[in-house]
Amino acid sequence: MIAKIALERLIYAIDKPYSYNVPPEMDLQPGMRAAVPFGRGNQVREGMVLTIEPGEDPELKSVLYPLDREPVLSPVLLKLAVFVRERYFCTFYDAVRVMLPAGLWLRSRERLELDALPEDWEDRTCEDPLAGGIVRLLRDAGGSMNLDPLVRQFGDRQAVTETVSRLRERHWLRSSTELLKKNSDKAEKLIRCTASREQIEELCRKKAKSAPMQASVMELLGTVDCVSLKELQYFTGASMATIHALERDGFLEIELQEVLRRAKIVPTDRDVSFRLNEAQQTVYDGLLQQMNEEKPGAALLYGVTGSGKTAVYINLIRACLARGRTAMLLVPEIALTPQLLSLLAACFGSDIAVLHSALRVGERYDEFKRIQRGEARVVVGTRSAVFAPLKDPGLLILDEEQEHTYKSENTPRYHAREIALWRGLREGALVLMGSATPSIETMYRAKTGAFRLYRLENRYNGKEMPAAELVDMKQEIIRGNASSVSRRLLDLIRERIERKEKAILLLNRRGGSRLLICVDCGYVPECPRCSVHLTYHMANDRLMCHYCGFSQPAKDRCPECGGHLKRIGFGTQQLEYDLREALPGVEILRMDADTISPTNPHEKVLRRFEQEDIPLLIGTQMVAKGLNFEDVTLVGVVDADMSLYVEHFRAAETTFSLVTQVVGRSGRGKKKGCAVIQTMTPGNNVLRLAARQDYDSFYEAELPLRRLRNCPPYQDLIQIGFSGFPESAVEAAARGFADQLWAKICASPLRPEVADLLGPAPAPVSKINNKYRFRLTLCCRNSRELRRLLGEEIKAFSQNKQTKGISVFVDVNGYEA
Repeated sequence: MIAKIALERLIYAIDKPYSYNVPPEMDLQPGMRAAVPFGRGNQVREGMVLTIEPGEDPELKSVLYPLDREPVLSPVLLKLAVFVRERYFCTFYDAVRVMLPAGLWLRSRERLELDALPEDWEDRTCEDPLAGGIVRLLRDAGGSMNLDPLVRQFGDRQAVTETVSRLRERHWLRSSTELLKKNSDKAEKLIRCTASREQIEELCRKKAKSAPMQASVMELLGTVDCVSLKELQYFTGASMATIHALERDGFLEIELQEVLRRAKIVPTDRDVSFRLNEAQQTVYDGLLQQMNEEKPGAALLYGVTGSGKTAVYINLIRACLARGRTAMLLVPEIALTPQLLSLLAACFGSDIAVLHSALRVGERYDEFKRIQRGEARVVVGTRSAVFAPLKDPGLLILDEEQEHTYKSENTPRYHAREIALWRGLREGALVLMGSATPSIETMYRAKTGAFRLYRLENRYNGKEMPAAELVDMKQEIIRGNASSVSRRLLDLIRERIERKEKAILLLNRRGGSRLLICVDCGYVPECPRCSVHLTYHMANDRLMCHYCGFSQPAKDRCPECGGHLKRIGFGTQQLEYDLREALPGVEILRMDADTISPTNPHEKVLRRFEQEDIPLLIGTQMVAKGLNFEDVTLVGVVDADMSLYVEHFRAAETTFSLVTQVVGRSGRGKKKGCAVIQTMTPGNNVLRLAARQDYDSFYEAELPLRRLRNCPPYQDLIQIGFSGFPESAVEAAARGFADQLWAKICASPLRPEVADLLGPAPAPVSKINNKYRFRLTLCCRNSRELRRLLGEEIKAFSQNKQTKGISVFVDVNGYEA
């Protein structure tokens, strides 16, 4: 048999399936990983088996050994990996790794053995003490040991690796590589009684005095028959010697049982019957009928905030499970999962599996196993959960589908919506996208008939949408208020505190101040590794870079002229400080990337806000979506202009969505809500429409602008990014790529479809971590022919010696400014 195998650690230019002979005695199947020799040195590489075909070729190398006992990717997911590779310009193994949990990833371990060591080796290593030390350590260890202990012994990995390589060339050493799982399955020991009741009673009488511990163990086993080793030792105090003695005598046996690591989910005590009102029932009936069709396709559920989209989701999941199929519900933020998981746990119990980046490696790995075995039929998670190995999915839901977090910023730069649509088409599942502020592209496809459109135009409880008012912060400054909170917003917060109600404030910038600036010479501290200003953090009095992590102590005086450094702008830390000054004694919770940690997760912060008498929650965009607190009657948007004037075609859409979503957190219970939107430009039409929660008018106003700019949904924007050092070399490489690509486009049938090729130009952040960045922008349709042409050019670029050290990537309709 011949296996077609995709290998790890290959550059894009040589990434393809490689053929290997499969030994007759080896049980190898598509979807399994295998160790294979690769290259002239026959390095041991990990590979994914794509297909197995009959035949044998004596010129081919053979597979060394399988790395899995059974396939880790189903045939559908193997095809999905091929789709990801082709669409997002990554290697096959980049696609495989994003599908598999980190617990299934493999690590290589190199083992060294003494080979033809000459008798005068000590004399010949006098001038190379490291080589002598390595040989001596190997000899003392019996002639072989792993590479990692050598590195720990001598400290310098590069020097050790280079020396080992020289010793191999002299044939003093030989090495072998083995692949091991990074994470092991967890198991516990079970003690099972194998004796009859009469034997137990007889043993207890005989051992009561001579071996009382054995008698105690058997007495316990006589009542429970089977118990974990940990519990047995806890209740009896028995040692392993006692247990082994009873095992040798045949009174008990020890066996291993797999233990699945799971994050604890506390079901809500709320009513989860989710009775639907008339509008919800109409939407549900339409979606149910569509889900039961042979080719369900895709649908958009457009409902205002608080209209009860979650109730529709849960009832559809119930119907899907009743048909014997599985379901998936994706959310854009980890912060949204705690409340949602409590609801789903109350509805579906152990049928739920959770997948998101905040889980421990072992927990995520075990959830993957539960899904793969069919033990979990409902998957809830963030972006990467779209690759979950669900068997026969019938429903794929993307809540808040417009969110940018569904788009990966790392290779492969996939969008969860596109992956869900691919899976829905191939597996006959309904893909349901829900939002109060759908992306322009999704609404366009719904209105042009590609998706079916369902609407929920009123809140579930019949309450009015919160009244929102715009506050002109220029007038606040004129009146002498230079703080981050307007007088109007502060007065409303005080009212809520007096009425025992709660408020949420959104400021989508963490830290204390945006930057420090010298009042005399205008100097601004910048990151030495990135082309950005450093952000001031009040909590530790340091300046930090949010791109590479560089930080330094903040200074009071300018290092250039000695002038005073003044804080400009504000972040969540400064907002918290201003509120504590204005509201002494009032407890405030802050939720941003600086406060969330493994010891203080989202669940803990949100649980405290809901259950304790804490009137105020401030945070970044993680407080803007999906949260449902009945006591919240006030929402404040502290700086609505922040994302409105960036240089990106989605700037208006992002701002409208964020403001609309956070305003929708107010007044979801019995009490009426309101909102305050602070801005320097209160006349801006986007903010005025967001205050009115008028998505339809915003969509109609935004669509002509997209057409004018040749932006989605009319054309795709394909960005080709270049990164490296020095700056001149990166720019020259980008320019050469642009010339070659444009020449090929002009000579191909694609020319009428391509609107323009812009650039190369520096990226908005032109340097990150000492690497300079340039980009090209193609305005065109993302067709298969274009991807083929672009892929060929990327391969040629990566094989060009003149561009060595410069990386290239492709991002389609990205969110980076």
